[in-house]
Amino acid sequence: MSLSLLSRYAFFAFCVLFTLFSLPFTGHDWVWPLTLLGLALSVLGVFDLLQSRHAVRRNYPILGNIRYLVEGIRPEIRQYLLEADDDRLPFSRAQRSLVYARAKNEGGDKPFGTLIDVYKSGYEFIGHSMRPAPLSDPTSFRVVVGGPQCTQPYSASVFNVSAMSFGSLSANAIRALNRGAKLGNFYHDTGEGSISPYHRENGGDLVWELGSGYFGCRTSDGQFDPERFATQARSPQVRMIEIKLSQGAKPGHGGILPKHKVTEEISLTRGVPMGEDCVSPSRHSAFSTPIEMMQFIAKLRELSGGKPVGFKFCLGHPWEFMGIAKAMLETGILPDFIVIDGKEGGTGAAPLEFTDHIGVPLREGLLFVHNTLVGLNLRDKIKLGASGKIISAFDIASVLAIGADWANSARGFMFAIGCIQSQSCHTNKCPTGVATQDKLRQRALVVPDKAQRVQMFHRNTLKALAEMLAAAGLEHPNQLEPRHLVRRVSDKEIRLFSQIHVFLKPGDLLKDKIEADFYERMWAMARADSFEPSCAW
Repeated sequence: MSLSLLSRYAFFAFCVLFTLFSLPFTGHDWVWPLTLLGLALSVLGVFDLLQSRHAVRRNYPILGNIRYLVEGIRPEIRQYLLEADDDRLPFSRAQRSLVYARAKNEGGDKPFGTLIDVYKSGYEFIGHSMRPAPLSDPTSFRVVVGGPQCTQPYSASVFNVSAMSFGSLSANAIRALNRGAKLGNFYHDTGEGSISPYHRENGGDLVWELGSGYFGCRTSDGQFDPERFATQARSPQVRMIEIKLSQGAKPGHGGILPKHKVTEEISLTRGVPMGEDCVSPSRHSAFSTPIEMMQFIAKLRELSGGKPVGFKFCLGHPWEFMGIAKAMLETGILPDFIVIDGKEGGTGAAPLEFTDHIGVPLREGLLFVHNTLVGLNLRDKIKLGASGKIISAFDIASVLAIGADWANSARGFMFAIGCIQSQSCHTNKCPTGVATQDKLRQRALVVPDKAQRVQMFHRNTLKALAEMLAAAGLEHPNQLEPRHLVRRVSDKEIRLFSQIHVFLKPGDLLKDKIEADFYERMWAMARADSFEPSCAW
C-alpha cells in the first residue's frame, strides 16, 4: 500500500516540497522561474485532488493530466509518426499526399514502383490497350443533366465538390471552394445548410441541396415554403436542385450542427434559433410516399423555372428505391438526376453506430440504382452521380465504369484547402480553419491561395483521368464499362467487373418473368403508394 501511495503522489509531493524549500532562494535569477513552475504544478495537483470528474487525476495528481494530453494529440501522433502510407483511417497518408501534391500543382508522380500488394485479394486496376487512344482534353469531360421534363439543362463536370454546408465548414472554406469551382468550371454543392452569402461572393455554379429541414426556404414551424424556395432557386447561380433523402455517413439520421457552431450568420442563413443544436428531421414533411415525392420533384422543377431537379440518398431498403421507380412509371414524372451516396462518405458529426453499421456502400448502391433504371428503360433519361470516399482519378473511373455519369468529392476538396484529417470537425476547433466558426481560426485559411488549390486539384485529377482513359484506349469517361475494371478475387484469380456483378438488360424489369432473383423479389415488394413493402419475401 505504501509503495502504491508513493508512486501515485510522489511527483505531487516533490513539487510541493521543492516549492517550499526554494522560496528562500528566489532572489537568484535561475531559481525563481523553477519556483514559479513548482508552484503552478502544486496548485494543479491540489485542483486534481479536489475535482470529482476524472478518477485518474484524483489518483495521480499532476501526472494524470499527461493521459488527457496524449489522448488529445493522438490523431496527430498516429498520422505523422505511427501510420503506414496505406493505412486508411479513414484516408491513408498516400491518398492525402496525392491530393496535397495535385492541389499545389506538384503532380502525383511516384518513383520506384507501387507499394501496393498486387497479389492481395481486392486489388483493382484498369485494363490497358495495346493501342492507346490519343490524349483527350480534360475540359471536355462533361455530362448534360436534364431530362425530357427539364427546360434548363446543365452541363456538369464529371468531378465536382460534394455537399458540405456552411456551418459545418467555415465561411473562408466556402469562399475558397466556390471560387475554385468558378475558376475550374465545375459545380459546388451547398449541402443542406442553405445558400449563404459566402456561396454567392464568387459566383461559382451551385447545386442547392434541400434537406428535410428546408433551410433557406422554411416556414417558422419548419415546413417547406414555396415562395422562399422560388426566390432562391431562380438565381442564375443555382444550376440544379438536389433533394437530400439521406447521407452516406448517417443515413436515416438528420443532419447535426452542434449549438456552439450556430452563429448569428448561420441562424439567419438557415432560419433557425441560436443556442440550440441544429438537427434536421430524419424524414421530409413535404411528402410521405413515392408518388408524393415525384409530385414534389415536379413542383420544385416548376418553381425553379425548369431547372434540373433530382435527389441524393444512401441506399437502405432496396424495395424503397424500387417503389420510387414504380412511382416514376405511374406518374410519368422523372427526376433529372440521382446522386448515390455511399456509407463510406464523411460527415461533420454522427453517432458511431451510424457511420459504422448503417447504409449500403457506394458501389453496391450505385449498381442497384443503375440496374433498376436500365431494367425499366429509364436509364437514358436520368443521370447518376456518385459520392463516397472519392479522391483519385482511379476512384472516379471505378464508379463511372459501373454506372455513374459523374463523381463528387467532399473530403478530397477539404484536403485541397488544407484539412489535415485531425477529426475535430464537430468541436469548432479545426486546426486549419476549414471546419470551424471561430473567426481567429478561420484566418489561417487564405481564400485566394486555397481557391487556386481547389482548381488545381480538380484540373490535375481530370488530367490523370484523361491519361488513364487514353491508356485503356478510350477518349471520354462515358466510354468506361464494367469490362474495363478488373479485381483480384483471390491469390490465384482476377475477374472483370462484368463477370463479378449482375447487370440487367434494358426492359428486364418490365418482363413477366424477371430472371435475376434478387431484383424479382425487390420488385415484388416495392409499392408506388408507400415506402412500406407489399409483402415479406
